[in-house]
Amino acid sequence: MAWRTHNGFRSRIGVMVLAALMLGCGVLATVARATDIGALQSRVDDARAQAGALASELEAKQNEMVAAQRQAAAAAAREQQLSGMLAVGQQRSVELGVKVDAAQRALVAERARLRRALVALADRLVAIYKSGTPDTTELVLGSGSYQDLLTRADYLSSIENSDSDLAARVKQVRDGVKFQLGVVEDLKARQDDYNARLASARAQIAGVRAQAESEASQLAAARASRAATLGQLQSNINGWVGEIEQAQQVSAEQAQQTVGKWLGGPYSIPSSIVMCESGGNYGAVNGSSGAGGAYQILPSTWGLYGGKGSPQDGSKQEQDSIAAQIWADSGPGAWVCAG
Repeated sequence: MAWRTHNGFRSRIGVMVLAALMLGCGVLATVARATDIGALQSRVDDARAQAGALASELEAKQNEMVAAQRQAAAAAAREQQLSGMLAVGQQRSVELGVKVDAAQRALVAERARLRRALVALADRLVAIYKSGTPDTTELVLGSGSYQDLLTRADYLSSIENSDSDLAARVKQVRDGVKFQLGVVEDLKARQDDYNARLASARAQIAGVRAQAESEASQLAAARASRAATLGQLQSNINGWVGEIEQAQQVSAEQAQQTVGKWLGGPYSIPSSIVMCESGGNYGAVNGSSGAGGAYQILPSTWGLYGGKGSPQDGSKQEQDSIAAQIWADSGPGAWVCAG
């Protein structure tokens, strides 16, 4: 099916050496490219592991932040409630303070009245002591009539009773005012104590709120930082994946070109075989075997694969197509130069 000459053999050897060198270069380039892709893939794997860890940490920080925000909101609501209660208590304390002041002033006034009443009573007792108290005989003898006697007796009794009653009433009023003052003072003291406890509770809850707000703020900042880091990692991953895809695409193209160069080149079978068979001349004819064309196909084989006329008269496209079919069916064994 093919013819061979000394020059053709040397051409074949040269082409095969060239093909081997090209294959070696292609392999080295492929190995280097594979190393680059492997390094990029390792980066991607490491970054994805870091991104997964950051995503988990980000979710945990989010949950902690939400919990702190809820605690701060609950503390703020409680603080507002205590502030309202304290405001009411303080108003009540002011009102009780006003009542205490009024009771104290009333007690001072009643004490002054009592002092005046006691002074008047003392003066009356002195006057009675000096003048003497009329006895019954004097009262009877001094009366002009029975009616006058009754009048004088009632008058003396009234004077005596009024003196003692006055002192007693003033003491009673004073004691009542003093008791009322004690009650009001006790109420105010209790209210003040209640207000103090409310203020203390509000201060404590305000501290809890401030702490929760601070923690929520810190967690939000940490979450934002981790989110930014995660975003950067995702960006790096996308970039590296793009580089890997580009490198793989370039590697595939280069491999295809390299294989094409040493395997088929512009032909549908390895260039080394074509160059050995015909030197790449599509119109070449072997005078002894009758094989023709660039691929030196025998006329019988040409016709078997649907070729019309002689192989050397077929178009390049037809010769390439039939040669590809022969290669697919028989491989390099169909050509002598494939040796």
